[in-house]
Amino acid sequence: MIEQILSENIVLLIGAAFVITVIFKGVRIVSQSEKHVVERFGRLHSVLGPGINFIVPFLDVVRHKISILERQLPTASQDAITKDNVLVQVDTSVFYRITEPEKTVYRIRDVDGAITTTVAGIVRAQIGKMDLDEVQANRAHLIETIKVSVEDAVDDWGIEVTRAEILDVNLDQQTRQAMLQQLNAERARRAQVTEAQGKKSAVELQADAELYEAEQKAKARRISADAEAYATQVVAQAIKDNGIEAAQYQVALKQVEALNALGNGAGKQTIVLPAAALEAFGDAFKLLKGGS
Repeated sequence: MIEQILSENIVLLIGAAFVITVIFKGVRIVSQSEKHVVERFGRLHSVLGPGINFIVPFLDVVRHKISILERQLPTASQDAITKDNVLVQVDTSVFYRITEPEKTVYRIRDVDGAITTTVAGIVRAQIGKMDLDEVQANRAHLIETIKVSVEDAVDDWGIEVTRAEILDVNLDQQTRQAMLQQLNAERARRAQVTEAQGKKSAVELQADAELYEAEQKAKARRISADAEAYATQVVAQAIKDNGIEAAQYQVALKQVEALNALGNGAGKQTIVLPAAALEAFGDAFKLLKGGS
């Protein structure tokens, strides 16, 4: 019974199997992280993006499934010689992703190896244009230059370089010792310069202080001289207006002030004055009495 049913519906079964096969081969579901390269009769036909895609069964064949995720090349070390003839070992790492699989598949066989070789050549060329100090100080600029150069070199391969990093710049032992000696010498030189600048500042401050003191003393002497000149001018004017009596009055006033100062001195004092001095003081008292 079953054999009779199968024999009668064999054509239908074959047709159904054929339809299922066509559907299975004609529908391609591509992951978000991939692109599929489709060939027809051995030649590139199309590139399938993420989602549901339809191809012609038995004519179109998915030959390559390419991941479009970002990739990191293994850390690579290469020797390079700087402009000032110093041998350095540079550790680099490159991140990239495939943007055009049709170019990557048909133009390059070993993508990682090709990028590694390209990076090594570019690193040597760029470091050869710089002194060692520039390599150490301008690492960010060097990284950007390497990234741009690698992008230009791999553009025909359908690859986008997302990041390039210089992880380390290593020197041989002799170069390290020479740089350490140079660093110590530079530190000693800076210390000497700082000490010399401190001494210079101290000398300048001392000179400024002495100059300020001299200026203040000169100003004080000038003020005293101006006061004395003014007093002399007043006395001279008094003599001119009142005659010799004004001068005698001033002299008598000074004599009395001097005698008063002697009398007010500390302790018991005995003052011996000549007769002429006594007469002079007597005249002074008379002038003062007469002046009042």
